Amino acid sequence: MPRETLDEGIKALQDDLLKMADLVDGAIGLAVKSLVERDEGLAGKVIAADEEINKAQREIDERCLVLIATQQPLASDLRVILAISGIATELERMADHAKGIAQLTKRLAPQPHLKPLIDIPRMAEKGRSLLREQLEAFLAHDAERARALAKQDDEMDALYDQIYRELLIFMMDDPRTITRATHLIWVAHNLERIGDRTTNIGERVVFMVTGEVEELNPPPQTEAPHG
Repeated sequence: MPRETLDEGIKALQDDLLKMADLVDGAIGLAVKSLVERDEGLAGKVIAADEEINKAQREIDERCLVLIATQQPLASDLRVILAISGIATELERMADHAKGIAQLTKRLAPQPHLKPLIDIPRMAEKGRSLLREQLEAFLAHDAERARALAKQDDEMDALYDQIYRELLIFMMDDPRTITRATHLIWVAHNLERIGDRTTNIGERVVFMVTGEVEELNPPPQTEAPHG
């Protein structure tokens, strides 16, 4: 098959991947906005939009398989196609986390917030920023940037730990807050998982560029007890 056809196929897949990423980025933003504003209508839009994102992922995956089968790409092009398929899977899972936040919003919306929501929107913005920047690293075939961005996921982990501790204090001080605080912890957990998935995207970028499988930003090793 002509080289042009392969290049055009990869370019079309990249374009559709970026469109899907825009949908996911928007879903994360809208989910957290619905939480902050206690807006069940906005939350419903996020939940309803999830199927469109699922469909986009399935279509990208199928087209990647067709391109591999019909074009028989060599190693470097094959890694690009596999990266597109893998990133689409990570995006679909991010959308599931956004949907999870929207579902929690519907439970939380009828009651006032326990406290002003500051760190949760900060987590969301950091996650969205990491998503956009990892996609830029993908387009630029920049493994070093992907590695550096993965280290920034520690900021999201730190925010999650802070939110968890604060909400634990609320629950200990007033057991009536347990349900709302638990829901907010799950919101933060969904955002923390979004951060992890941006790291997964970075790993796919590194493999695409280098052909090497690397675990980016692994958890710190704990020493075994002596004696």
